[in-house]
Amino acid sequence: MSTLLEEVRHEIVDIHEFFVAWFNGTIDRDQLEPRLLSRFDPDVVFIPPEGHVAGGSGLKAMFERRYGTNKDFKIQIRDVTIRRQIGTVVLANYTEWQIGATTSHPSNNARVTSAVIDMGSPLKWLHIHETWLPEEVRTAGSFDF
Repeated sequence: MSTLLEEVRHEIVDIHEFFVAWFNGTIDRDQLEPRLLSRFDPDVVFIPPEGHVAGGSGLKAMFERRYGTNKDFKIQIRDVTIRRQIGTVVLANYTEWQIGATTSHPSNNARVTSAVIDMGSPLKWLHIHETWLPEEVRTAGSFDF
């Protein structure tokens, strides 16, 4: 039987595998809605490490613009934990290690993410907030993946 942590980890890894395929241009463009946007709550909030706030329509426009723009991009997800669970809603933390991220500086970077996900049916991402990992953590970490 699957545990909640395994389900959350699978969801986080799966959505990031989609990001890689999308930015690499190795998935069909018609997969944006069924494989990604349908997973986001209409009022989703995304805050990247730079600190600006994006919502559903802004995320859709960003993904549409960046299809196939980053052929060497890779992500590895590490350290998935569940911090809180209230009913079907979980607050999860994980680290995301990126290689070749052309829209980030440095292009090899690492961030810690807090995500609020309703694991009910249908599953919905409600809130995502990323923060740069400190340089000493990135330096000590491995980008070999």
